[in-house]
Amino acid sequence: MRVAESNSKNHYVDNGWPRDGDGNVPDHAVSEFATHVAGALSPFGDVEFPLPADKVHYINPKTDINS
Repeated sequence: MRVAESNSKNHYVDNGWPRDGDGNVPDHAVSEFATHVAGALSPFGDVEFPLPADKVHYINPKTDINS
C-alpha cells in the first residue's frame, strides 16, 4: 500500500456556518459584498469610535500600593 492511498481526507464541517430558512447550508456566508461599505463589518454595529467621555460608563478602580 502506498502512502497516498492510505491517507483519506476527512471533510470538516463547521457547525457555526449559517443555515438558510430551509436548514440548508448556503454556498457562502454574508460578506462585505452585501453591505453598503467596503471591508469587514464592526461587531459593534454602527457605533463610531472613540466615544465621547460622557458616553463611556467606566469607573477606574483605585489601587493603593503598599498601604
